[in-house]
Amino acid sequence: MKKAAVPSILVVVVLLALGVIAEAQQPKKVPLIGYLSNSDPATESTRSEAIRLALRELGYIEGQNIATEYRYAEGKIDRYPELAADLVRLKVDIILVSGDLPVRAAKNATKTIPIVMMGQGSNPVRTGLVESLARPGGNVTGITNLARELGGKRLELLKEAVPKVARVAVLYEPTVRVDVFQVKEVLPADARALRLTIQPWEVRAGDDFEKVFAALSKERPNGLYVSGGSLRMMANRKRIADWWAHVLRGGLRGQLPARSTLRGQNPEGSQACGSSGRAAHEVRAGD
Repeated sequence: MKKAAVPSILVVVVLLALGVIAEAQQPKKVPLIGYLSNSDPATESTRSEAIRLALRELGYIEGQNIATEYRYAEGKIDRYPELAADLVRLKVDIILVSGDLPVRAAKNATKTIPIVMMGQGSNPVRTGLVESLARPGGNVTGITNLARELGGKRLELLKEAVPKVARVAVLYEPTVRVDVFQVKEVLPADARALRLTIQPWEVRAGDDFEKVFAALSKERPNGLYVSGGSLRMMANRKRIADWWAHVLRGGLRGQLPARSTLRGQNPEGSQACGSSGRAAHEVRAGD
């Protein structure tokens, strides 16, 4: 398929919402999009630019016939309610947001402005954000990749890629509910079915990474799995990937095998884990 042939599901949802809004507004009023991010402008740039380009290809150009107000929490959870309320005060016509807590903050701030989820977070039905995937109800809609529930599939792909893998180290942040659910409820059963042993490693602060890396060099797991629900993990993806690449280059030769699975960022020579990239959720184009 050609790039423009299949627009993003997310962009389609946005356009549908904007279409309804445009019919109810004065002819010359430019629809205002509110964009609530849990990270910072640099980290968010891939996704926001993908959405901007996809809208542009469909004739919606920022600064001409649409406008966007961006708000960034920069990893500070306590800012979500304040930023969501700010967008509501600006009377935005739609709010784009990702992640369980930011979506919850937006939902608490307004019951009328359409809220569009951008494909991150856990099952929105389980977390009470929507009534069902088929009929969300209320003012929350959008897309979800259910990534936290696909952990078993990633383990299966790892096993297929590296048949001799037996012990997989799992990095996660114990304060993130979706990560804890994955580590405690999802991965153990799937690991047993694949005859794998998972070794959970908690990362509560930035300083913990070096401690975990040092411990892993002694424990000698066969694979590495990084849970992706944590902002801390996202912010340290390069740090984790650089360390694993060091392993692959032989820096810890004889202690860890030169094969790994790292969610979201795979250094050269490691195995892909089957996780789809964030930008792919914003522009589902296909080749």
